[in-house]
Amino acid sequence: MTRDWLPIKTTPLTLGLLLFAILLLLQATALPQRLDYWLYDAQITTHPAPLDDDVVVIAIDEISLDRLGRWPWSRDTHARLIEKLDKAGAETIVFDILFPEPSGEDPELAAAMEQHGKVVLPLYLSPPSRNYLISEQLPTSDLAAAASALGHAHVELDKDGLARGLYLLNGLGDHLWPSLALAASEHQEGAYKTTGDDSHPAFMNVRQHYRAIPMAGGAGTLPTYSYVQVLSAPPAPGLFEGKTVFVGATAPGFGDILPTPFSGLNRPMPGVEFHANSYSALVNGELIKPLPTTLSLAIAVSTIAMLALLLPRMRPTRTLCLCIAVIAALIIGHMGLLLGARLWLPISHAVLMPLFAFPVSSALRLAMTNRFLNRQLDDLARGPQVALPEPSRRHPTQLLEHFQALLQPQGWWLSEGKEVHSARQLTESDIPPLEQGRWIHTDNQSWISLRRSGRDYTLGLLLPNDLSREAIQRYLRRLTLDSEGKGLKPEKPRENISARIERVRLATDRMNNIQQFIRRSFERMPDGIIVTDELGVIRFANGHIEEWFQEPMPSLSGLPLARLLEGHDPRETPPWHETVSETLTMNQSRTVDLHIRNKDFLIHFAPFALPESQQNGIIANISDISELREQQRQHREAIDFISHDVRSPLVSQLALIEQLKRNPGHIEPAQLEQLGRLARRSYHLAEEFVQLARAEQLTETRFYECEFLAIVENARDSVSEQAAEKGIQLILQGTEDLWLRGNAELLERAVINLLTNAVQYSPRGSTVNIQVFLAGHQACLTVSDEGSGIAPEELPHLFDRYRRQKSSELSGNHGTGLGLSFVNVVVEKHRGEIAVFSEVGEGSAFTLKLPVANPLEHS
Repeated sequence: MTRDWLPIKTTPLTLGLLLFAILLLLQATALPQRLDYWLYDAQITTHPAPLDDDVVVIAIDEISLDRLGRWPWSRDTHARLIEKLDKAGAETIVFDILFPEPSGEDPELAAAMEQHGKVVLPLYLSPPSRNYLISEQLPTSDLAAAASALGHAHVELDKDGLARGLYLLNGLGDHLWPSLALAASEHQEGAYKTTGDDSHPAFMNVRQHYRAIPMAGGAGTLPTYSYVQVLSAPPAPGLFEGKTVFVGATAPGFGDILPTPFSGLNRPMPGVEFHANSYSALVNGELIKPLPTTLSLAIAVSTIAMLALLLPRMRPTRTLCLCIAVIAALIIGHMGLLLGARLWLPISHAVLMPLFAFPVSSALRLAMTNRFLNRQLDDLARGPQVALPEPSRRHPTQLLEHFQALLQPQGWWLSEGKEVHSARQLTESDIPPLEQGRWIHTDNQSWISLRRSGRDYTLGLLLPNDLSREAIQRYLRRLTLDSEGKGLKPEKPRENISARIERVRLATDRMNNIQQFIRRSFERMPDGIIVTDELGVIRFANGHIEEWFQEPMPSLSGLPLARLLEGHDPRETPPWHETVSETLTMNQSRTVDLHIRNKDFLIHFAPFALPESQQNGIIANISDISELREQQRQHREAIDFISHDVRSPLVSQLALIEQLKRNPGHIEPAQLEQLGRLARRSYHLAEEFVQLARAEQLTETRFYECEFLAIVENARDSVSEQAAEKGIQLILQGTEDLWLRGNAELLERAVINLLTNAVQYSPRGSTVNIQVFLAGHQACLTVSDEGSGIAPEELPHLFDRYRRQKSSELSGNHGTGLGLSFVNVVVEKHRGEIAVFSEVGEGSAFTLKLPVANPLEHS
């Protein structure tokens, strides 16, 4: 049974819906986001951002902690550092150190900050304790007042735990603080304004302008100097001059550390270096702006639409290439935006769609292939059986019916036990002692005892008492009619295989049998084929039989061949049943004429025996010889034509010559004119006969390019003298060159025939119009005259050879009946058409249509 419970086809709609469902499922997972992070990290680490030369880091490292003591240090220490950097010419000093608690040394630090003028301090947004709302943790009031700017020190960790960016603006309510990097670059701060007009509650944490930071490298990439070394020794000249100095902790276990794409969790980056990298990227215009997620989804949907439209129309190998090309194009576009335009477009959804599209489309194709194979298996199971049904499995009633159709016995007997089912000219007293399954022949009687389904039957036949009796009895002995308990059971598979594989095996065996049967029995037999069993019952017939006999295939199977032939071509001598039975009983071939629906056939009966089997039957080969019979008819007509039309003027010429020979001194011009007219008629008849034969043998190998208008002009010139004698005008309309492939000589002869007919059957002083034009891809010619026209009953036979119009013969215009037949043959050989329109008393119009050659070749 075919499993078509899921009728999915590889169509744009089904593939698109499946991919869209996968897209929705991916939205509920972290896979797309992780893939986006991986693509970003791979490109950022492969192409690090350029480092600004004016950025340095002063690190509170282990050496500084060892020499300056435990943290926190006194604030006058930071004041001395500011003084040192001020003397060294530092442009801006950014502390990544929080000063939330007041100290007695705040005035000294504030004074140093004010003296320098560009010191940026950090703030932090956090709840003071666990049960409180988030609040701003600012430096002390003195230090905040002395600082040139305050900036938040928050860095965003993505869902995978890595720091890739930060919000340039962050704060509570409507008061947003710039990041340390943005606060340090005062000229950049104006480019990032707060967005939105709605006011926010004072306790709400508001963040705006997220930017990804393309770092210059891992930890330690930036120029870094130890805090204690800068504090204890005078800086080298120009070391800090005009530079932005970030001061923060780098010692392990001290200060904030951030895992980045460069380090992962193995070697985290100190927060001060992260802020220094963000400042470097900011002043160099390298900050990366993430694009909206909706744009990413829109690209994914567009990718789905493109794949759904293209994949079902492509081969599997090209499908894989397309999916790889789409992925490559997306990644290249992602790189171009990220490295060139500094835009981060998440493409994971779009990249995953081709990865899923290929297996999904392949699975749909496999499902369609599986359903196709199942249907093919079912069709094979329902196909015609090559093995012939054994007579031993047929009911005795059916056997008697088949014997009656095949052998036409004079009498019969069929009984079941004491019950008589059918009897004619045989009685119970005629039954001899019988052995089950074995024929007993006494004179012209043949008897057999059969057992079917536990019941005993007696079958007898009264055969004709002639020479065929012995052949029939020998034939009956060969028949195996009794197989009670001998039937072959199908062999069960010895291996534990699936039902489908078993079906494939059985179907393959049957196909092999069919192929073997066709190779041995029907090889190179293009005619109608009928195969019967040993009782003359049809078991196979091809499509020609169904078409010619107009019998549906189901009714042919199981029908006795003799009845089929008798129903369509009844005959008495010899009867069909005799021909069929003699083929089987005498094992001899027969060939008989057959006439069905006004068509002539030749049927050849050939006995056969199946290989490796005792089964035999008849192969009836039916050949359609209607065309051959038509050729024979044309041959007879040609002989009649030659014997009458050609001989008649020749006999007249000979008689006239004999007359002139008897009286050579009195030759009159009229006699010479008559002799010339007869000679021209003989030549004209022979010429038309030869031209028709040439046209019938024309093939496309003799075609070449020719111009149709020139052909028509030459034909007109050939007929112009004949037209002038009757005062008939030949008007040619057409100026366009029409090129076609054909035989110009025969085409010109065909046009001459049309023009000659038009002139011949037109009255004096009339006009014959000739039109040459292009209609679509056909070159057309119309020849119209003003003659008497053609009777409607003569139109269907107008192009028949040796056919003459009655009206023409009565009017004295004698023809050969070959002219229009020649035209028709030439047009057919050129794959063209010819049509006639005629009205009695109004004239006739012949139209030829011939295919033109390729117009590009002559453009």
